Amino acid sequence: MSEKGGVGVHDRLRGAGGPAGSDHQRVALVHRGRGGVRAGRIPTWADDRVGSDHLEQSPSLRGWHALVHRDHGVTVVPCPPQSEDEVRPAGQVERDEPSHALVDRIVRRTQRPSGTRIRCELDTCQDLHAVRVGRPERSRIGRRGATVVNIWVAGARPRTLPAAIVPVAVGTACAVDKVPGGLIWWRAVAAMVVALALQVATNYSNDYSDGVRGTDAEDKRVGPVRLVGQGLASPGSVKRAAILSFAVAGLVGTALALAVGPELFVVGALAIAAGWFYTGGPRPYGYAGFGELFVFVFFGVVATAGSTYVQTGAVDGLGLAASVPVGLLATALLVVNNLRDIPGDTAVGKTTLAVRLGERRTRWLYTACMALPFVCVPFVAGLSGRLVAAVALPAILLASRPVTKVLAGAKGADLIPVLAATGQVQLVFGTLFTIGLAIVL
Repeated sequence: MSEKGGVGVHDRLRGAGGPAGSDHQRVALVHRGRGGVRAGRIPTWADDRVGSDHLEQSPSLRGWHALVHRDHGVTVVPCPPQSEDEVRPAGQVERDEPSHALVDRIVRRTQRPSGTRIRCELDTCQDLHAVRVGRPERSRIGRRGATVVNIWVAGARPRTLPAAIVPVAVGTACAVDKVPGGLIWWRAVAAMVVALALQVATNYSNDYSDGVRGTDAEDKRVGPVRLVGQGLASPGSVKRAAILSFAVAGLVGTALALAVGPELFVVGALAIAAGWFYTGGPRPYGYAGFGELFVFVFFGVVATAGSTYVQTGAVDGLGLAASVPVGLLATALLVVNNLRDIPGDTAVGKTTLAVRLGERRTRWLYTACMALPFVCVPFVAGLSGRLVAAVALPAILLASRPVTKVLAGAKGADLIPVLAATGQVQLVFGTLFTIGLAIVL
């Protein structure tokens, strides 16, 4: 097989790689376009037909070409081992001529009862230097003990889950003295399930929509795992995961609506639509700079005051007041996420609020979202008479660290720990705020 754009001819080495269909074989993909040959990638679970015929038929793989023979006797990998400590597989053939191809995705054939599939690995290299035959060494993802479950958990972006947990806890605490006979705990649990399912569904749907639009491509993004963009899962499987998560939220929300009132059907439908159309649909509002507003409204006001509502059956002033600091911290998560992604989003035409504001003003917006909740706490505590709510104020010590990094000019990958720290601040603040609001003196 030969490829244009600097990729050399790879001779057939029959027998050295084991019989066709053996458990461990690799293929690499390269793209031939106007810009020459560039990085290869393929969804984690792709059809076994890796030949050019299949690649031309598949919309998601069109333009990508596999550097592998039909009998899979020859396997192409991007570069020699990353360090001398790595074990080289037997039968490796070094090639003197470097390729101009940038190949950053390798896939490993694995034999499964349901048929032979192709699975991605997270090897990243620069040039196509070697043809290897035989059993490959474990990939980085293998060395870390990652599994399919780990990948899907990472794709759900667990660091964002405090945005779902905190408002339900705070809203429920606001109702602690307003329900005759005490809190209705099954409603609190159901509200938590709905919030978590909506958060996970939104994350998966964003992953899917950004991936199929090409705005989440691996060479354009920095940050958490992108299932579609990194080729770790097929677009269809990620879309199904999003739909399943939305369905869980809808089913549990239906139980709440039947117990509380039909108005919750409307709220739930709006929340699901907002989660999907954030980056989905023909005109995603997240691409127009309205993502932060969505987060503040649905993961602040609606989730917090709504959790009070499912207990009391009425809109409560305390629930609305408490939703403001909660919503601000949830918004801070998205602000720092979009601050990190400004270069990539700008390159693909994704006009987030951070892109509109620019780096400098986005950094100050993040600072405001992190600081204002601590200004709100004394007002909420004083107006409600629940003075113990002020116990949340010491969480400002945790907030100072990520804010300092952002104001110091952290960029790109340096903002990933800031995102994690922001989630920790939200969780600690929310826990203390919940405890304080639940204590009625």
